[in-house]
This record gives sequence, C-alpha cells and structure tokens, in this order.
Amino acid sequence: MDDPEILTPAAFHAAPGVSEWRVLFTGAHAHWRTTSLEQGAALVAAIAGTVAELDRAPDVDLRPRGVVVRTSRPDHRLDATDVAVAQRVSAAASALGLEPDPSVLQVIQLAVAQGPGVDVRPFWNAALGYVDHGPEDSGDPHRRGPWLWFHDIEPAVNGRGRTHIDVSVPADVAAVRVQAALAAGGRLVDDSHAPRWWTLASPDNHGVDIAAWPDLG
Repeated sequence: MDDPEILTPAAFHAAPGVSEWRVLFTGAHAHWRTTSLEQGAALVAAIAGTVAELDRAPDVDLRPRGVVVRTSRPDHRLDATDVAVAQRVSAAASALGLEPDPSVLQVIQLAVAQGPGVDVRPFWNAALGYVDHGPEDSGDPHRRGPWLWFHDIEPAVNGRGRTHIDVSVPADVAAVRVQAALAAGGRLVDDSHAPRWWTLASPDNHGVDIAAWPDLG
C-alpha cells in the first residue's frame, strides 16, 4: 500500500524554498560553493543549529570548495520533514551569502548483474564492508561509497563485463552529460527511455546509464 506521507519528486520541487535541491538516487541533494574550509564549516555549523529540532539529520559533505547536503528518509524516499530540512538548510546558506550550484550533483550506483538463482550480494557486502538495504540493494553503512543494486540477468552468462554504472544527475543537466560522454568517444546504446535515462557504452564497451528519472519522478 502506498504511504500517504511520501512525496513525489514533483511535490518536493513544488515546495517553496527548495529551488537549489535536486532529487537523485538517495534523496534530495544540494550543493553550495565555498571559498575555504572555514566558510564551509560555518555553513555546517548553521545547518546543525537550524535542523536540531527536526527528527532528521541530513548528511553533509564538507570540502574546501563546496558543501553537499543530502536529506531523505532511511528508505531514501521523501516526506514533509525532508522539505523542512531543505528549506532550513537553504535559508542558512542564503544568510551566509553562499551561491548554490546543483549542476555538479551526482550519485553513482553500481548495477551488479547476477545469474538467476544466484545471490552475489553477500560476497560484495563482505568485500566492501557494506550492508543489505532492502531486497535488492547494498550500501556503505557510513553512506559514503557508491550504492550497489543487484539484478538478475537472463539468459545466465558467466564471466566479466555484466556490471554497469548508473549515474544519477539532476534532470536539467542529464542531456548535457550525455552529449559530453558521446563527444568523448562514447556510443549511444538506447535512448528510448529519454529523458528519464540514456544507456551509453564507453569506447571499450563498458555500460553507463545516465539517469534523470529520480528527479523527474
């Protein structure tokens, strides 16, 4: 049964005060450029203060030239609390005079193919120190490394080369990212699902999906 508290990406984007945010694989993300680690740390401190009363602490990535913030429920879906977090974080960044730049946002996921009836997830969890997340995924318990999604492949084929990379990007930059990859020697494999996603291949035939669908809903 659908959870009435869950917001679609469209509903999230329609909320006031969240124009800097984009919905990617693991929730709503925003990025602000900074000129120093100290300036970024000031934003982090402001975020900690402004969301303290909310029952959801966002993930914050602090670097000398920028701060990325992510908010979502543990299942990576969005609700009204995420809107409140996003609004407060945006207001804090604005008060510090920081400029948002959502064009650099992305989340990388590895789509690991496995034969029917084969469960390779325990191996990958052990090798990477990951944990199960839902029926098909694994993730870094510290929420830093790329996500893993396990999917069956038919007919079963042994050997390498069946895993591909999914790149979740904002919907307003996805086509530009695709064109850049093609200009760099990539090959278009399938655009029948565009603008939700495009399937590309590298010059040596490794698969990459450029995905805008989380931001589109």
